[in-house]
Amino acid sequence: MKSLITSLLAGLGLCGGLHVHATELTIATFNVSMESENYVAKGSPLGPQVLARELASGQNAQIRNIAAILQQVRPDILLLNEFDYIADPAHGVKQFIAQYLQKPQHGGQPLQYPYFYYQTVNTGQPSGYDLNSDGKAAGAEDAWGFGHYPGQYGMLVLSRYPIDSDKARTFQHFKWKDMPGHKTTKKADGSPWFSPDAWANMPLSSKSHWDLPVNVDGKPLHLLISHPTPPVFDGAENRNGHRNHDEVRFWVDYISGNADYIYDDKGTRGGYQSSAPFVVMGDQNSSPDEGDAHRDAIQALVNHAKIQHEPVPQSAGGAAHSPDNPLAKFHTAGWRMRADYVLPSKQGVTVHNSGVFWPVKGEALFDAVASRGASSDHRLVWVKMSLTGAK
Repeated sequence: MKSLITSLLAGLGLCGGLHVHATELTIATFNVSMESENYVAKGSPLGPQVLARELASGQNAQIRNIAAILQQVRPDILLLNEFDYIADPAHGVKQFIAQYLQKPQHGGQPLQYPYFYYQTVNTGQPSGYDLNSDGKAAGAEDAWGFGHYPGQYGMLVLSRYPIDSDKARTFQHFKWKDMPGHKTTKKADGSPWFSPDAWANMPLSSKSHWDLPVNVDGKPLHLLISHPTPPVFDGAENRNGHRNHDEVRFWVDYISGNADYIYDDKGTRGGYQSSAPFVVMGDQNSSPDEGDAHRDAIQALVNHAKIQHEPVPQSAGGAAHSPDNPLAKFHTAGWRMRADYVLPSKQGVTVHNSGVFWPVKGEALFDAVASRGASSDHRLVWVKMSLTGAK
């Protein structure tokens, strides 16, 4: 499907105070929980129309808090995970910008993004197979990625800089079976968990993997974006844990030069094909040190020779949330784990600062992160950096 990207420059002036030095920028990722189950009573009809309605109103308290957080941090490039896919930008991203970001929220200053990118994802896409082995081939667990409708838990990129959508690489339809050394999921009797036909068609990505080139005042930067499935909500077979591992491992192979097996949705083979700097970003649903994931994949990613792992983004709010946990300052989710990442390449990038937006009680916008319902069960992660080298 053709990528959906547009410029909002016509008729929309940039707000004062947004200009930054040409090669300095703040990049952030934020799982915003902007999917329809968050806005309706249990049992109500679900679908992208629910979020579209809340965006049009401009009055949803949770979305206003999300906008307030963004207006506080003011990222130049931003990935939003769990922003429902709404095909028509006039009812989705444009409404979010116009009704929330461009209006002051809780004392914040308006925020404008001239460019955006989004694309279809595998969540909620019916597979036609019984993927959870319950004897039926229907329902959220039998979609190619868990979801009650196509595009639930989608991904959206907002940017102050142009995104070259024609050169974007997407891997939504890359088959899991085509990854060498992939995890193998089996039933208790040792037989394959997935039927032969289901396995032949199973995509690796529960949502998608994207390689998006951005032009930062003449300097190229690639955004390597994904949102792997949580490694839980399954059974002893650990099918979600296996998929999470291999979704994370995809980027390890992609930037390592041992990715001849990879092909994108246009059929182009191979891994990272640019000498430009990159940033791996998104809710990876796994931690190098805690949680239920197979940790070797995320450990290999954050400690990769081509990636700047430090300084690790942290917050005082995370530390206060779990005072008995020495790793709590690095947590990015209310359920007490580091799950969200902005990982710049070593080549071509100087990192100045980083953090997790998690205020402590008494600080501005603490109420905006005080509960999942206030904004999200995740926290925004940001890195301030400079691009080095010639244009």
